[in-house]
Amino acid sequence: MILVDKSNIQSIPFLHLVREENIYKPLPTCFFIHGFTSAKEHNLHYAYLLAEKGFRVILPDCLEHGERSSGKSEYQLGEIFWKIVLNTIHELLMLKDHFEEKGMIAPNGIGVAGTSMGGIVTLGALTQYEWISSAVSLMGNPTYVKFAQAQLSQVESLGYDLPFTEEEIESMMSELALYDLSLQPEKLGGRPLMFWHGKRDKVVPFNLTREFYESILPYYKEREDYLLFIEDDKADHKVTREGVLRLVEWFEKHLTV
Repeated sequence: MILVDKSNIQSIPFLHLVREENIYKPLPTCFFIHGFTSAKEHNLHYAYLLAEKGFRVILPDCLEHGERSSGKSEYQLGEIFWKIVLNTIHELLMLKDHFEEKGMIAPNGIGVAGTSMGGIVTLGALTQYEWISSAVSLMGNPTYVKFAQAQLSQVESLGYDLPFTEEEIESMMSELALYDLSLQPEKLGGRPLMFWHGKRDKVVPFNLTREFYESILPYYKEREDYLLFIEDDKADHKVTREGVLRLVEWFEKHLTV
């Protein structure tokens, strides 16, 4: 039986899925981050499949999402998109420490994954935390600075005034650079990393992610099986069932159960 426990740590609501017989055992643990305007419950299918394979799975609600929503519109959430991303990266450490202190995480057994915004969080987290053993980005983007600049350009092209001053934009770009994996690819340290991305994605640019993947191939010269890019010619901004199953396979291969 798969248990689904709803809990809370320091104002972070999360779902915890695990096989009943494994509940108190140290297990390989996956943290799965939802997308923009989504919520933890929307990714239960990933969590169920992973828990079935013997993983412990944690699904948190990001700031201003799910149970933490304060009723902001999508436009208002867009204005604080990067604040949400960076906040989620910081909260990953709090969640990890909580389960580690309880002795529930197997040594060298932490996976992080997410869809869209969650994939962006995942790739940024790799610049901060050496304890991430393996990662999967579904429709994510590691080029924080380029992507943020593209977002601002899009707002301007639609005829809207930017809700930030020049100084605020400069400060934001400087901060984002610290989490931009494309600016510090050496921080990957050869860790297993999988990408899934639809070529017709109009929300998170396919090309930026693909270019990054090609740029890091030399870092995996002796470990080609630790790096994978799956592109779907027909998919837009929605993960296919094949993408879901490949994520599960990836963690089965790279996080020992």
